[in-house]
Amino acid sequence: MPEKVTTRTLSQMKAQGQRIVAITAYDAPSARLADEAGVDVVLVGDSVGNTMLGYETTLPVSLEEILHHLKAVRRGLKRALLVADMPFLTYGVDTADAVYNAGRLMQAGAEAVKVEGATEPILETIRAMVAIGIPVMAHLGLTPQSIHKFGGYRVQGRGAEGKRLLEAARAVQEAGAFAVVLEVIPKTLAQRITESLTIPTIGIGAGPFCDGEIQVWHDILGLSEHRFKHTRAYLNLREQIREALQQYANEVRERLFPTEEQSFE
Repeated sequence: MPEKVTTRTLSQMKAQGQRIVAITAYDAPSARLADEAGVDVVLVGDSVGNTMLGYETTLPVSLEEILHHLKAVRRGLKRALLVADMPFLTYGVDTADAVYNAGRLMQAGAEAVKVEGATEPILETIRAMVAIGIPVMAHLGLTPQSIHKFGGYRVQGRGAEGKRLLEAARAVQEAGAFAVVLEVIPKTLAQRITESLTIPTIGIGAGPFCDGEIQVWHDILGLSEHRFKHTRAYLNLREQIREALQQYANEVRERLFPTEEQSFE
């Protein structure tokens, strides 16, 4: 098995021009498959709310829910760097509480945590967590926990807003973040940010010029109900699973399954 991926590995990959591959995962079998495929970073994202728990947004996701899925992923993962999202309201309000919450994620097996935004409270939180040894991945652009502020899932960073995003990226780097996710921003802005930072950028809907890419498990495997411009379904598992379940149901009803082959004397 290739060498264990760490935050230092990602820094070296950027310096050497090697692209970073990241994906979300929410259970042990998915984590195991990601490792076998050679993925570099696995994120237990608060996207678990949309993909696994039936929420319309990521906002209802609790720390306990992230911890539950994080522990499962930890049990299935060996090589990839394991990052855990900090859910809404678990950071950015009280720094001491944020550090404590991040510590719980680390004790459950995370090797880094991810936070959204670059307001001064967020930057203070990043500095405090890094100061006690908790690696932090930042997240800028379309930050799902601010979806109501944005008024929907819209491209961020166009026009004058691009300068503010560039400044925010520099600010999270200065605060101590080891990497930054750039979500749904113009590709030219993502390229400018990537070239201006020493830490890796990991894009999602940010074009081809970032140091790496992250996608949601359900999107690239064709399990999501909706298709998004910034993703590609490499399989159509949603349809394949439905067909398999229909075949199973039909065979049970028609007494074609189980057969002697699946029976015991």
